[in-house]
Amino acid sequence: MPPISSVVSALDDIDAVPRPQYAHLQRLSDAIGLFEHARYAVPRPEHGYCVDDVARGLLVTLREPDPSPAVAQLTETYLRFLEQAIDPQGRVHNRRSIDGSWLDQPTVGDWWGRAAWALGVASTAARTPLTRRRAARAFTRLAQQGSHDLHAAAYAALGAGAVLLRTPDDAAAVRLVRGFARMVPMQGGAEWVWPEPRLRYGSAAIAEAEIMAGVVLGDAEIREHGLRLLRFLLDVEVRGGHLSVAGTEGRGPDERGPLFDQQPIEVAAIADACVRAFDATGDPSWLSGVRLAWAWFTGVNDSGIDMIDTDTGAGYDGLEPDGRNENQGAESTLAALTTWQHARVHQQTWHRA
Repeated sequence: MPPISSVVSALDDIDAVPRPQYAHLQRLSDAIGLFEHARYAVPRPEHGYCVDDVARGLLVTLREPDPSPAVAQLTETYLRFLEQAIDPQGRVHNRRSIDGSWLDQPTVGDWWGRAAWALGVASTAARTPLTRRRAARAFTRLAQQGSHDLHAAAYAALGAGAVLLRTPDDAAAVRLVRGFARMVPMQGGAEWVWPEPRLRYGSAAIAEAEIMAGVVLGDAEIREHGLRLLRFLLDVEVRGGHLSVAGTEGRGPDERGPLFDQQPIEVAAIADACVRAFDATGDPSWLSGVRLAWAWFTGVNDSGIDMIDTDTGAGYDGLEPDGRNENQGAESTLAALTTWQHARVHQQTWHRA
């Protein structure tokens, strides 16, 4: 049972979750990709694009059950961007300028893992056979590589897991999942069970990937360890009945109070992982984590301020001690949207939890 089930009663007055809005995501996007930064609500094309955000964007557009033609077009734009980012050896560029040129050398950093995640999901969840085939080919190219970084490997394992849920004998996907699973120690200290000395960024994705690995490999021990990590994370990052996630400097074993600048991507990763835990176990109490994540965006947080504009779907770039960063960049907007999507789908179930 997740330790948060006893604190969500304070959230009973959360309004019914409306349908997500994609106006700001469309504003941040053009024919090439998704602009990384914004000054308030205005895109900043001079800062260009990055694969990290485009991969997140593809996951968001794939998850929308009834996309408008404009949102459906974003799926094509983002997929094409990722296809173009991969070199013949399966390495991935990250940064791209407004003129379409790549600004870095291809490697296997976080963006490689995020691209693998998005393409693996697209290869099974995209709406047209052609899109699924294109995503599968791109995923196969990426899967030539691997990463020794825990976070990059976790993101790739989530994409590979999506492939294995549809095609259990895909050898490259199995290799990526097993490679990640070997990187996570199965034992931790009595007080600090996390596989790193401090929470860094996107922490819940590690727990989510381990849950996924346990499911697709048929390994109950790995799955249960992933659930244990997620319970631990929620215990550390729920304070006073709401999420109080690690700030930009992370969180160590002795840091239990509110930390800033809190990033929306941390909250979205918790929502993702709690949905994965619910899917793996059928236990609706995990959806309390989704409820807390949506509440964080709608003002139930350490500063008591909304972190999403529900008229446009824009997310604000960081929670600060005295308010918020008013810029509405891609990462924060996508974090807000993915949490909104989960909340919209699961709101009826969490009320029964």
